[in-house]
Amino acid sequence: MTLWALSATDAAAQIREGTLSSVDLTKACLARIEETDPQIGAWAYLNSEQALEQAEAMDALRKQGKPLGALHGLPVGVKDIFDTAEMPTALGSPAHTARQPASDSAAVEKLREAGAVILGKTVTTALAFVSPSATKNPHNPDYSPGGSSAGSAAGIAAGHMPLAIGSQTGGSVNRPASYSGVYGFKPTRGQISRRGALQTSQTLDCVGGFARTLEDTALLTDALTGYDAADPASHMRPKPLILEGYHSEPPVDPAFIYLDIPGFNLTGDMSAAMEEVCDALGQQVERFPAPDSFQHYIAAQLTIHTYEFIRNLDGDPAIAPENTDDVLKRMIAHGQGVSDDAYGEAVVRVAQAESYFAEFFNDYDAILCPASQGIAPLLSENTTGDAVCQKIWTLAGLPTLTLPLFSGENNMPMGLQLVGGQEEDARLFRTARWLEAALSPADPA
Repeated sequence: MTLWALSATDAAAQIREGTLSSVDLTKACLARIEETDPQIGAWAYLNSEQALEQAEAMDALRKQGKPLGALHGLPVGVKDIFDTAEMPTALGSPAHTARQPASDSAAVEKLREAGAVILGKTVTTALAFVSPSATKNPHNPDYSPGGSSAGSAAGIAAGHMPLAIGSQTGGSVNRPASYSGVYGFKPTRGQISRRGALQTSQTLDCVGGFARTLEDTALLTDALTGYDAADPASHMRPKPLILEGYHSEPPVDPAFIYLDIPGFNLTGDMSAAMEEVCDALGQQVERFPAPDSFQHYIAAQLTIHTYEFIRNLDGDPAIAPENTDDVLKRMIAHGQGVSDDAYGEAVVRVAQAESYFAEFFNDYDAILCPASQGIAPLLSENTTGDAVCQKIWTLAGLPTLTLPLFSGENNMPMGLQLVGGQEEDARLFRTARWLEAALSPADPA
């Protein structure tokens, strides 16, 4: 296997054993980027010399017998809304191309603490919102990888790095993971600090990650979690041990629920894929129509997102007319039209959603849900795709995991989404591992 194709878990083990150097792995990833990124455009900033210096430092620590972190020597891509002291952070906007933070964001600090090599900054849509980027889908350059974590998802799919981080306010981790055929995970709200990341919505913003295996996704998330007094959503109590959950066995076969949610408007391929999963699981899946409140939750997510977006970026040149396209202009106008009363009513929906799901997972291990309406949109459609399949769960702060299990038209990937209970992230990974095994074809005798 070529080095760039190694899983994060295998590469980390080889680096610890001394059979692989971080320098060699980083060189392999940089060569892969040089080979394929001219066709994909996943990177907003890349400094090969800087990355190799980090890798050399990680190799030196290992040779000196120093403690090694969970991500020691692993190349990682960082969405270009997370502040980095040694790299610019342009927030996907032409107004901020020269923006150079003075310090790292909390997520980047966690990556460095775990021994990761920060390769560079991956492309995001403008201000991590709705305007599509120029990044192409590695499976077919006519298609988008989605947004707003476009470069992180595309970079993982193209083999540029084993791990990457992104963010989700609507569906910006799980949806591009679905479109790009990779794993994407948004943990329970408050698990990962947002300090030093672009704040578009203090109510909804979450940090998430991408990888090529389920185990790698757990490995990355564990390295990122922790309490941070600077983030009001962060909570001071023990966090789920996700990798431990991944490696554990469920005491009984998991129970699932599939909710028919009006407004999801799935394509024929995605509808068929979801039916196939439900059929395969048989009596382990209960199926019900979604309650009417779900439509209110979907509407509340948009209200909160646009209202807070406008106020968080008030006066920022990035939302000036000369720096925005028609897509973003429409969302800005929507946010400007949201009254304080309408916003207040939407915020109440957050508490209602949290309350609704508080005991929901006493009966079910996970909700089965499409991770997108179908395959990725064509670049010519000038959209990042609809986040409707994530909005309810993001509003409620639930952990959501995309599994790259399906394919649709033109062999483009689509994902299955699993939704778990708040702070039951480890249980969700345990369930996901069981599900992947249950859905895999049996090995021939």
